[in-house]
Amino acid sequence: MSIWKKMRYKLEWFGVQMLYTLIPLLPRKIAHGISQWLGLLGFAADKRGRNTAIENFALIFGKEKTDAEIRELAKRSYQSFTQTVVDQFWSKRLNPENIDSYCSIETEDWDTINEAKKTGAIWVTPHYSNFEWLALSMGFRGYSFTIVAQDFKNESLTEIYKRNREVSGHKVISQRGALRQLLKGLQNKGNAAFLTDLTIPPSKAATIIECFGRKTSVTSIHAELMKRTGLPVIPGICIPRDDGSYVFKGFKALKFGPEDNEQTIAQACWNIFEPHIRENPAPWLWMYKHWRYLPKGEEDRYPSYARQNQQFDEACERIGI
Repeated sequence: MSIWKKMRYKLEWFGVQMLYTLIPLLPRKIAHGISQWLGLLGFAADKRGRNTAIENFALIFGKEKTDAEIRELAKRSYQSFTQTVVDQFWSKRLNPENIDSYCSIETEDWDTINEAKKTGAIWVTPHYSNFEWLALSMGFRGYSFTIVAQDFKNESLTEIYKRNREVSGHKVISQRGALRQLLKGLQNKGNAAFLTDLTIPPSKAATIIECFGRKTSVTSIHAELMKRTGLPVIPGICIPRDDGSYVFKGFKALKFGPEDNEQTIAQACWNIFEPHIRENPAPWLWMYKHWRYLPKGEEDRYPSYARQNQQFDEACERIGI
């Protein structure tokens, strides 16, 4: 490793460690206000991400919203993201006694949620609003998840984020060898949580779903575990409130049979969330390149960053979508 990279990594660690130390000292209203200001700053400074967000919004909502409305949605998407980042550090202030004040629960299926403490379950959510606090809040309520998280290139940052995510009793594991660890935990009546809209390259660990009417390649690890264990699948989404608090909205548990495969399972999970994201789109991560792969002959329906990919075409043909 070069001297410059070592120095950069140390500066990154110092900056994140300062956030980890200082942000929890702020009153909730001030932390929330800072996150909104940082979102505006990020929107103004991040030209590439801003253009991606605007293009994605225009692709999906261009026929029903004006250019000004789309730009405002993109701005609010940045604010939602920075609020999640700031709140991840502020979460040191959360505990079992105060969690209901910041993240309450409304669910259609209390029976399955209560039963999950005895039998284990697979919990799924999208990259929407404060998905980090959704997991933390369930930990404070007695549900210990095994969560797969991507490691940072700077290993010292990975440890800081890992410590933050485990504060309510969860276990965060690396992507390497994750399937085996997750399967073992679920077979021992544990719980596992997944972000089902994680875009990854076409591979054995991926499947293809229709997302807002366009094909995308997403992780299939949750679907594989559902097939192997037969455990109930509990979908939920984190709904933001204007005061900086959240509601965890839970849905009826999904159950799958032997006729289901990775694609049908992953699609069923996404179909739960898409109507809610369409109703209030800003909190989704629109600055991400969700539609990276371009199906043959559909150039006019996909964003400019989409590229043709042989593996993607082969996967679409194999799945039959």
